[in-house]
Amino acid sequence: MKLFTIPNLMTLGNLLCGCLGIVFVFEGNLLLASHLIFLAGILDFLDGFVARLLKQHSEIGKQLDSLADMVTFGILPSFIIAKLIQLSISQHSILLDLIPSHLLSQSHLPLLAYIAFILALFSCLRLAKFNIDTRQSESFIGVPTPANAFVVAAFPLIIKFNPEFSFLILNSSVLVVYTIVMSYLLISEISLFALKFKSFSWTDNKIKYIFLILSVILLAVLQFVAIPLIIFLYIIMSIMSNFIVQKK
Repeated sequence: MKLFTIPNLMTLGNLLCGCLGIVFVFEGNLLLASHLIFLAGILDFLDGFVARLLKQHSEIGKQLDSLADMVTFGILPSFIIAKLIQLSISQHSILLDLIPSHLLSQSHLPLLAYIAFILALFSCLRLAKFNIDTRQSESFIGVPTPANAFVVAAFPLIIKFNPEFSFLILNSSVLVVYTIVMSYLLISEISLFALKFKSFSWTDNKIKYIFLILSVILLAVLQFVAIPLIIFLYIIMSIMSNFIVQKK
């Protein structure tokens, strides 16, 4: 059994990004942690692509992929959300009076921030469910863990590069609601289309082409703010597509 194939090394690179990202969150460098999530996303795409190209599919590669995703797209986003909740509370959140002052120090997360780790738990459930769910070969059931991770990774970037929207990110209530809603969506039975193309015809891939075009426009106009909107658009368009198919 070959352990160190090129696809497996890429998957381990994904895992390394997650480990380093957690270290950077502890150091307060959320921007670098966010960049590592996007780098891991590229590696996560390439490992499967290269495995197909080199015909190096293996069961160990499949297991490695889920284990790496759990750290990078499950645990790391939870730490980022927890840190953002801590920052939002320290900046006079409406919930400030509910948190004991001794828990607001840099060495302690406030109790509210621990809600963020619900995302890690539900990401684990989502990945386990994906591994045994034969329905997910052509589409996804529930929001994929990388989609959630990309949204969370966008938050520090929005604060840095689109500060006019930072009031939405540095808000404990918004972060808690996001955590709860996304945790549900990760394990929901909502069918979401996958960006896989068997052909490139407009008729067979209309919904995918429209989504990609709208995503490019949003990125060009709104920059990092577009990333959460693109994931929201992805969910809405998938639901609309399912409704249209059922009507037919």
